[in-house]
Amino acid sequence: MSTLLESYAAGRWFRAADEGEPLLDAATGEEVARISSRGLDVPAMVRHARETGGPALRSLTFHERAALLKALAKHLNEHKDELYALSVRTGATARDTAIDVDGGIGTLFSYASRGVRELPNDTIVLDGGLERLSKGGTFVGRHLYASRPGVAVQINAFNFPVWGMLEKLAPAFLAGLPSIVKPASQTAYLTEAAVRLIIGSGILPEGTLQLLAGGAAGLLDALTVQDSVAFTGSAHTAGILRRHPNVLDGGVQLGVEADSLNCSILGPDVRPDDPEFDLFVKGVVTEMTVKAGQKCTAIRRVLVPGPVAESVVEALAARLAKVTVGDPRNPDVRMGALASLGQRDEVRKAVEALTASAEVVAGGPAGTLGGATLLDADPVRGAFMTPLLLRARRGAAAPHDVEPFGPVSTVLAYDGLDEAVALAARGRGSLVASVATHDPEVARAVVLGLAPWHGRVLVLDRDDAKESTGHGSPLPVLVHGGPGRAGGGEELGGIRGVLRHMQRTAVQSSPDLLTAVTRHWTTGAARNESGVHPFRKSLAELRIGDTIASAPRTVSLADIDHFAEFTGDTFYAHTDPEAAARNPLFGGIVAHGYLVVSLAAGLFVDPAPGPVLANFGVDALRFLTPVKAGDAIAVTLTVKQITPRSGADYGEVRWDAVVTNQDGTPVATYDVLTLVAKTWPAADG
Repeated sequence: MSTLLESYAAGRWFRAADEGEPLLDAATGEEVARISSRGLDVPAMVRHARETGGPALRSLTFHERAALLKALAKHLNEHKDELYALSVRTGATARDTAIDVDGGIGTLFSYASRGVRELPNDTIVLDGGLERLSKGGTFVGRHLYASRPGVAVQINAFNFPVWGMLEKLAPAFLAGLPSIVKPASQTAYLTEAAVRLIIGSGILPEGTLQLLAGGAAGLLDALTVQDSVAFTGSAHTAGILRRHPNVLDGGVQLGVEADSLNCSILGPDVRPDDPEFDLFVKGVVTEMTVKAGQKCTAIRRVLVPGPVAESVVEALAARLAKVTVGDPRNPDVRMGALASLGQRDEVRKAVEALTASAEVVAGGPAGTLGGATLLDADPVRGAFMTPLLLRARRGAAAPHDVEPFGPVSTVLAYDGLDEAVALAARGRGSLVASVATHDPEVARAVVLGLAPWHGRVLVLDRDDAKESTGHGSPLPVLVHGGPGRAGGGEELGGIRGVLRHMQRTAVQSSPDLLTAVTRHWTTGAARNESGVHPFRKSLAELRIGDTIASAPRTVSLADIDHFAEFTGDTFYAHTDPEAAARNPLFGGIVAHGYLVVSLAAGLFVDPAPGPVLANFGVDALRFLTPVKAGDAIAVTLTVKQITPRSGADYGEVRWDAVVTNQDGTPVATYDVLTLVAKTWPAADG
């Protein structure tokens, strides 16, 4: 008997007492492992996540969590050959494995990078600007995101046993939520191998990742209002989860990625000799054959203009005929097996439903091998199919209702863009759609028509083809999910995926208390004018609210003339008195906005070498009131936010800058961004 998979639960590896159910090699039919969770204390896993994993994770800042993700990505990258060797048993080719394993590791790297670049070195995230709630400014409000004291449960599909886990783990981990992973049984042996590498590394705090291998009875029963479930799988199972009492009435958040009848549209502007025609055909065949079509983003419906439908069918059939099917261990194989014999049977049932209103135009009848020669494979023991292309009759309903989760696509002809969009919408919501066109008007019409029905739209043409990641590739920086039939959930999307795990709260208070809560200086809060220029303070010495208020400087007409000549900015408002006088906004010569900002810098900068190492930008610059010759400007600069950089001897300081005129009226506001040494003199002397 093969190895019985183990769960990692409450700080230890758990092995069920029974023999478990066999899991078979998709290509050879040999037993790979067995799986069972009988006797597993599932509520204890949830308690361990809440009481051990959650507090450990939430004690870390976003930057510290990001550093752990980066270390984990590096560790898995060093050991990915171990996962490659096992992935082939799922029926995956080398290309399929790279999408799953390398794609998952790449997602960890992406979130590690964005966590440092886009999140503060803190445990909360501010959302939007300050809201002034009173006339006097003593009552203000602001939104913030805080971590939930809950558990992120992920229930994954069989097709991506590594990526499916890591793409959910990364944003939840950054958000401060421990994860419990429940993989689909068919390929759980690959997920278990990845989790063993993660746990063995000791990188993640204990309790932040647990594995449930086998049945998940009682898991949702143990969840409460602060917990969430991310489910990828069938609409039928999603419906069962949606009806669970803890989801209906208990406040457990459920995100679903379910069935998706994704489509690809050939634009009416494209002719058979256009580059977009070949790109379209290649894209459809790729999506039919990668992972043997077992992708939630695969193209199920191929929408083409009626006049070129025959040409599209011929081109697809010709390219599909070159696809070699067999044991993925053979390097000449382009498409491996489906995940299991049971999965193949499900696809064949779907094909039977489709062929009631469609004809087979490429591949075996009803999804069989059709006489094709398999490479190094047994057609009885292995879960093999040849790619199958159908052509639906006009008005056929089945292609918009039945999802064959395998290497099957259906061609549908359309007349006009309105019909193409209407056909796409008949899928009742999908993860992704694509359109091949080089016509800007076609691109806009299709994208706007598809957007309400799809989570992502790819516009493919000769200009982006070389660098395009393709129709079926979810990217960590873009939203993965779709409305309606596709489940209505969202994952990934860069930092959006992190914030979806957190609670957004509106905080109302005085400016001083809001500053204390957010560690971000708030307009109206106290300023600290100690007499020591803030630019002479190291990061360790600076405090939120440290301020310098400059002496005034008069802006002369000579200053304005010199700036215009020196920069070449001779816009009439700065150089032509008569034209400037006719402008109702200015009423005469005014200083350049950038001259005002430049002069302001001269008012607050301390020129001697010190802990301020560099100015690396200005945010939210606004010019509020024109400055005329003879006006006197002054600047007030206040420490707004301090962000130490992990692993560096400096950090970032955000300064609130307000430039006022002689009447005290603000003429410009902005944030100044500087890099400041953590200590001064520097440690190296």
